[in-house]
Amino acid sequence: MNKIKVVHYINQFFAQIGGEEMAHVPPEWRDGPVGPGLALGAAFGEEAQIIGTVICGDSYFNENVEQALDTILEMVRQHQPDLLIAGPAFNAGRYGVACGTVAKAAQDKLGVKAVTGMYVENPGADMFAQDVYIISTRNSAAGMRDAVSRMVPLAKKLVKGETIGASAQEGYLPRGVRVNLFEKERGSKRAVDMLVKKLKDQPFETEYPMPNFDRVAPQPAVQNINQAKVALVTSGGIVPFGNPDRIESSNASRYGRYDIDGLMDLEEGKWATAHGGYDPSYANQDADRVLPVDVMRELEMEGKIGSLFHFTYSTVGNGTAVKSSKAFAEDFVKELIQENVQAVILTST
Repeated sequence: MNKIKVVHYINQFFAQIGGEEMAHVPPEWRDGPVGPGLALGAAFGEEAQIIGTVICGDSYFNENVEQALDTILEMVRQHQPDLLIAGPAFNAGRYGVACGTVAKAAQDKLGVKAVTGMYVENPGADMFAQDVYIISTRNSAAGMRDAVSRMVPLAKKLVKGETIGASAQEGYLPRGVRVNLFEKERGSKRAVDMLVKKLKDQPFETEYPMPNFDRVAPQPAVQNINQAKVALVTSGGIVPFGNPDRIESSNASRYGRYDIDGLMDLEEGKWATAHGGYDPSYANQDADRVLPVDVMRELEMEGKIGSLFHFTYSTVGNGTAVKSSKAFAEDFVKELIQENVQAVILTST
């Protein structure tokens, strides 16, 4: 039997080119395995060969998606592999989005089987779990060995056309696909067994895990809005022209704090959006369309609000993890409370 030909996709970090300072590197091809590809090769043994590795910087990919993807797919097409493995990306958001994008495109456009791996909270997992087999990993590269040990068996099954079991059996993230199967015990007995274990405070595993919805209790209405200090916060990526804080266009790892004291509106050429994933033309022409400083100044002059807080906070919502967004808010809300801000208006794209 011929060996399975595998192409491996990784980012600049796992290629040992560098960290964030080298995230701008464009796609390149290297023959054979690189970095984690060595572990993949060992796990495949004699059944497969990693014929090459595609490397691309996370920032380059997410800021030049179409161009990067076209280049990467051409590299893959030229070598005609049986399988593409991307990552694993663990909890690295931009890397996860890139892995999901490359894996889906390899399947859809080239007909190449694909597998990747991510932590469940990676934004790429939400975006691609229904389209690509994504092995569930730990949140850091400390889980590399475990991730590889589950990616390889699933990948081999895909290439060989074998039946893929349920997500709980194979270790991939649920894809929202339901299939009929036969259990040894009827449902009523299984349900009672679980209930008894729960009543006895014993461990049990549900057959239908419920999503964990994050519910935020609304605050009481502001009693005297015409006397209140109001702040503007946006996930629309509005920043001073040039993006001085280098907020990423996707899966932002930071937010910006900007002084708007005395500004009546956000002028073209002085403010713009750093947000990816949508046409920025209208936001760049008039950033007030996303962050309405002009309207808030009118309300301030008309006495409909007490005052507009002199700082605004901005990040990019495109693919940004909920965990990151919460961390941003927990940080800047301290200043809002200290400055006696009584209301916040949140805007998006």
